[in-house]
Amino acid sequence: MSFESCFHCGLPVAEADRAPRFPVSYRGQTEAACCAGCKAVADTIIAAGLDGYYVSRESRPTRAEPMPDALLEQLAVYDAPEVQASFVKVEPGQEREAALLLEGISCAACIWLNERHLLSLPGVLEASINYTTHRARVRWDNTRISLSTILAAVAAIGYRAHPYDPGRQDALQQRERKAAINRLWIAGLSMMQVMMYVVPVYLAGDAISADMLRLMRWASLVLTLPVLVYSCQPFHVGAWRDLRRGRVGMDTPVVIGVWAAFIASVHATITGQGEVYFDSVSMFVFLLLGGRFLEGMARRRAGEAAESLIKLVPAFAHRIDGWPQSREAVATPVARLALGDVLLVKPGESFPADGTVLEGEGHADEALLTGEARPIAKRVDDAVIGGSVNLDAPLLIKVARLGQETRLAAIVRLLDRALAEKPQLAQLADRVAGWFVAILLLVAAAGWLFWHQHDPAHALPITIAVLVISCPCALSLATPAALTAATGNLARAGLLLTRGHALETLASASDVVFDKTGTLTEGRLQLLEILPLLGDAASAHRMAAALEGASEHPLALALRADAGTPLPLASAFRNQPGGGVSAEVDGQRYWLGKADFVASQCRAERPVQQASWRAADTVVWLVSEQAWLAGFALGDSIKPEAASLVKTMHEAGLTVHVLSGDAQGPVAAVADALGISHARAGALPEDKLAYVQALQAGGATVMMVGDGVNDAPVLAAAAVSVAVGGGAESAQAAGDLVLVGPLDTLATGLQLARKTRAVIRQNLWWALAYNAFALPLALAGWVTPWLASLGMAASSLLVVLNALRLAAPRKNTGQ
Repeated sequence: MSFESCFHCGLPVAEADRAPRFPVSYRGQTEAACCAGCKAVADTIIAAGLDGYYVSRESRPTRAEPMPDALLEQLAVYDAPEVQASFVKVEPGQEREAALLLEGISCAACIWLNERHLLSLPGVLEASINYTTHRARVRWDNTRISLSTILAAVAAIGYRAHPYDPGRQDALQQRERKAAINRLWIAGLSMMQVMMYVVPVYLAGDAISADMLRLMRWASLVLTLPVLVYSCQPFHVGAWRDLRRGRVGMDTPVVIGVWAAFIASVHATITGQGEVYFDSVSMFVFLLLGGRFLEGMARRRAGEAAESLIKLVPAFAHRIDGWPQSREAVATPVARLALGDVLLVKPGESFPADGTVLEGEGHADEALLTGEARPIAKRVDDAVIGGSVNLDAPLLIKVARLGQETRLAAIVRLLDRALAEKPQLAQLADRVAGWFVAILLLVAAAGWLFWHQHDPAHALPITIAVLVISCPCALSLATPAALTAATGNLARAGLLLTRGHALETLASASDVVFDKTGTLTEGRLQLLEILPLLGDAASAHRMAAALEGASEHPLALALRADAGTPLPLASAFRNQPGGGVSAEVDGQRYWLGKADFVASQCRAERPVQQASWRAADTVVWLVSEQAWLAGFALGDSIKPEAASLVKTMHEAGLTVHVLSGDAQGPVAAVADALGISHARAGALPEDKLAYVQALQAGGATVMMVGDGVNDAPVLAAAAVSVAVGGGAESAQAAGDLVLVGPLDTLATGLQLARKTRAVIRQNLWWALAYNAFALPLALAGWVTPWLASLGMAASSLLVVLNALRLAAPRKNTGQ
């Protein structure tokens, strides 16, 4: 037995004709590794039951060096909580989720190998890798396995995993883009040079001598070789990958067409008989690579939402140590920040983390995170979002959340999950494309047989044209290109997709069911109305605020808001749980609370409650011993954009419902104010679920919008659900979309979902119509191979450009 190359990496083996120094046992045979590193990697892969990798891989990895002990010790640093803060999400219990970047990924088999190897590790709960970005999401049980063990396991099979770094990701994309440009440049140069030899033949015909014709053919052959060997590499890799998996893909007809034309041309060049198609080969490859390069640029532009969000957080921050005694700011890497640190954020800089304002007043631009285009005022104690931009004044902030705990990181995780899922339309298009390629190959074979019998000279060019012109690239791009563009657009507007089917289902919604509190309303108590009975409303308001001065109850906070100054000086506070409060002002005692409580303290007759107060959640009265002084109606105010949203929903043909656990009065008041005829009050979680299931049983496609813990079951049951971003985490986890922007962003989402559905249908119809029209023309011999390549590239590019219309920012007009 002779061993010439390494079983793992393909490099020469020193002991080529002897027993290998580093043997690898693979499927009953002994293979040779070139070094201890490759042997360790191969043994690890085979022992894990992943030996199928060596069958399906498309390219050999680089030589695997054994991990030195020093590097293994360095990996242990990643187990420190302060190091993990920037890229690890701490979940309930001992679960962790990390964002990693994998190096060494060269094909789909690499993804398959890494995912299965990670999932085979005890304690690893989930592992998914994005083939486009090489970004991995790994979730594990920290009591069973450590992050350093996971990183070492990846290294053991010949790859490297690092904490996700946008800079490293950009470098990988730049290398891929450079390789694509080089392949395109080689194909273009070859095409121009070959055409220099072909055009004179077309023009002069028989005037060219046989020797000169033979010389030009050989020159064309030599110039076409780099195109076939180098520029066509992506098509060869793709076709080989598909064939190894027992299926035919979009690259298969391309490779067959190119090689058929080239081999026939080589035969004609050697024998001096027949036509040559070197010009068609080089032009076809150039046009196809050019189309794919433009498609790649368009897809990157459409899918840049998640990547642009990741890059919002700066690399360095200005930390103030020893505040408030010290005011000196020191540049500190964001990765080294800790909870409670005080940071100086200058105008024009991004906030490095979530936090609260300690000093200063200014405005923040949160458009990329919440969809709110207007600058947001920031004052002391206001929250700031990491990644948003400080606009006009220096602010001191206290760090509240870092790394994977920030709101920005949560948004990126949701986008990753949505983009990783394929909706039904995309899956259907992929299946149709697979069958279409198989049928296309049969049609091309039948066409060759027909023309070979009737006109052999045209059999080959017609077959090539058929293979090229009907490549189903446009069909496979029709759905994912549109969904990616729409997803990025909605993310910028403040509506995040967390499930792949969300847009598809949203476009078909017939009923929308809103929770009330925190969804249609602000979700906090506010003073709705004052009824002055003795004196003016402003004086009564200040007196009530003074009596609540010692309380932090939500009702007290609502009464103190905007009460004005100066407040009366109150003392001798007393609190009656469930009743109200009392205090002395200028030597006289006053009571504030529910009607039954204060009525027992006041000798005057109780006033009649206002009919308009049925919308109030709570009514409290201010009394002295002698008189009723004022009444205060407190409740949850309707969000200002709710009315326009409901109007848009009605105009779009949706039936709108309000479903709330609140009392009948407040629910009916909100429904009447917004023009909603279907309202249900006092609904427990199981009642909400039954309500939505009853609508679905009647044939409705229900969109549920809610924010509370009690909304999680009904959100999960609805056909499509929207969780309000500021609500409970359980509601967000159950939602198909998460609303982080204004409420009326839902109107934009509905409009864009329907436009996305229309664009997908346009793309699919165009792809099918194009093939139905082009295929008969090619079979009839009316389309040359170079024209076929131009048509195929133009068809795919048109689909992507049509999808890019969905990436343009949209403004909700309320129509």
